[in-house]
Amino acid sequence: MAWGRKRSGTRKEPQFGLGASLASLRLSLEDRIPFGEDKPKKSQARRRQEEPADEEPPRERKPPPSSMSSKRRGKARGFRLSRLIYWGLVLGLWGAIAVLGAVIWAGAHLPPIQSLEIPKRPPTIEIVGLDGTVLAQRGEMAGANVALKDLPPYLPKAFIAIEDRRFYSHFGIDPFGILRAAVANLLHRGVSQGGSTLTQQLAKNLFLTQERTLTRKLQEAELALWLERKYSKNEILELYLNRVYFGSGAYGVEAASQRYFGKSAKSVTLAEAAMLAGLVKSPSRLAPNRNPEGAADRAKTVLTAMAEAKFVTQAQAQAASAHPAMSVKPAGAGTVNYVADWISEVLDDLIGQIEQSIVVETTIDPKLQAAAEAAIIDELAAKSVKFNVSQGALVAMSPDGAVRAMVGGRNYAESQYNRAVTAKRQPGSAFKPFVYLTAIEAGLTPDTVRMDAPLDIKGWKPENYSREYFGPVTLTQALAMSLNTVAVRVGLEVGPKNVVRTAHRLGISSKLEPNASIALGTSEVSMTELVGAYAPFANGGYAVSPHVVSKIRTLEGKILYVRQSEQLNQVIEPRNVAMMDAMMEQTLISGTARKAEIPGWQAAGKTGTSQDFRDAWFIGYTAHLVTGVWLGNDDNSPTKKATGGGLPVEVWSRFMRTALQGVQPAPLPNSQPPSPMSNLAQIASQITAPSAPAPQPMTSGRAASSRGAVRPEADAGLDGWLLQRLFGR
Repeated sequence: MAWGRKRSGTRKEPQFGLGASLASLRLSLEDRIPFGEDKPKKSQARRRQEEPADEEPPRERKPPPSSMSSKRRGKARGFRLSRLIYWGLVLGLWGAIAVLGAVIWAGAHLPPIQSLEIPKRPPTIEIVGLDGTVLAQRGEMAGANVALKDLPPYLPKAFIAIEDRRFYSHFGIDPFGILRAAVANLLHRGVSQGGSTLTQQLAKNLFLTQERTLTRKLQEAELALWLERKYSKNEILELYLNRVYFGSGAYGVEAASQRYFGKSAKSVTLAEAAMLAGLVKSPSRLAPNRNPEGAADRAKTVLTAMAEAKFVTQAQAQAASAHPAMSVKPAGAGTVNYVADWISEVLDDLIGQIEQSIVVETTIDPKLQAAAEAAIIDELAAKSVKFNVSQGALVAMSPDGAVRAMVGGRNYAESQYNRAVTAKRQPGSAFKPFVYLTAIEAGLTPDTVRMDAPLDIKGWKPENYSREYFGPVTLTQALAMSLNTVAVRVGLEVGPKNVVRTAHRLGISSKLEPNASIALGTSEVSMTELVGAYAPFANGGYAVSPHVVSKIRTLEGKILYVRQSEQLNQVIEPRNVAMMDAMMEQTLISGTARKAEIPGWQAAGKTGTSQDFRDAWFIGYTAHLVTGVWLGNDDNSPTKKATGGGLPVEVWSRFMRTALQGVQPAPLPNSQPPSPMSNLAQIASQITAPSAPAPQPMTSGRAASSRGAVRPEADAGLDGWLLQRLFGR
């Protein structure tokens, strides 16, 4: 056999070198191991050799490209779906574990359920007026508990219809309500509905804070379940109605009904019940005293829900919608809060620490309070800009010191500072009655003559308002015309310390400086103490303590405090009261307060204007009422020449005419002095001080010394004054 020859007979030459070696190592396609497999597959030829000879090898068919693509997509979708289901189950399991853990954690931070009790309501203070009208509330302002059976049936149904229609069928949590709320919120892309049941809301109000967290929500749900197990549905509903917040500081349907409609929840109408139920959604925004239109619209929604729930007929709902409820403004609704604040300050002294809800019966007359508020607000609205006056205050009390009305400012919402009680201002000439009373007690009379002329006291030169001087004038004329130089002269004559003692004896409690200027009211006092110090002039000479609380009782009627009738001290002799009343009456007849004269009534008083027109006062009184008015600015800035005889007199006159309407006029109580002059005193009680013509101003800046001479009989006291008036002596 020839070496290197093939079967075909063709001679093939051997090859040497690198090419030969590579050629000998080259693998066929069948000899290669497919990528990604652990073992090489048999070659197609060898497989054919191993197959039985009688079987024809299957013919390999390739599917169309489109068919292969569809199958691959189907397999991919199936794979993704299976993985989605798998991971969904995994995540759901972990989510359930997380929720369970959160529930356990939230429950662990609650007190033991078995130890939970319905907490007592924090003590509240209900302040009522002289006629029993609720004026204000303090504390959490919760009204008295009202039994469910005592309420009109449509009132609780209104809450069920709008807040929790399945209240009587769920177990404290309403899954359908939660789902409905979730769908609604998703559609509106925000929180448009809540899924809380009435029981959940009660749990939140009783035990939890108002924070909106997952923990609080879980605790709310747990407590709702506990409440449902412990109490009946009606008990839960009654608790809810007596604890829910209705805005404007009102907790519970009774407080809300009194606050908005001036009546008990037991007598509300269907329209009023719907409005109350509508407030729960947003008490601050929908309070009818602030947003009557919003409250009425919400009430219509409640009535529609009640009709859908078959709680009322369509006709009843339409009739109530056509006549929406109207909020009633309480008398003195705004300014009476100044009174409420004052009461809150004195309660601790009267009954100590408050541990239960109480009712405070006051001396405030709601009608007078409303009249005082209107007088101050309207006067300031009309003339505050013209006179640069921003604030005002008013105190009215009966001659025994019982406060009937108090206005501490023009707007309580803007400023809670009580200018009637807390503020201390210079009274100006309103302080002069204490100077002249000291002089009367020293032996002078209303007809005593003193010189009105320029005065120089170690460089201090007091001047009259008009800078005019009238020479010799009587004390009556000097007081009525508010002549400063005469007041200073008289004050120095009787001694500033004695003037201070007189003021303190009548009721001024503030510190007073015993200097020459005290006669012009340069020491600051509060309005309440100044009005109280005028009361002895109206009651016959007895000192009073201004007061507003007459009785304090619990909601159950237990009496905690009753103001005892105190033994009044005589601080002014009756004869001196008679002379002072006669002198101050001339202020309204011929002096600086002529606008304050009240037809049919004997009235007296004194105006006051402090330095640089910073304060304007008028304190006036009748036998029925003592009233003081102050106008000025909180920053003590000067007004535009606002005087006591202007704005304060106008406010006083408007208020007093309303306050005295329908009251039988009575004279000022000029009490009888002791015998043997009793007959003369009886006659004197029927007359007033001389209404002498106003003195003419001096032609020169100084008074002649001869004109200042005082007749001896002018200082003869009350008897001499009476004889002179009666017999011309």
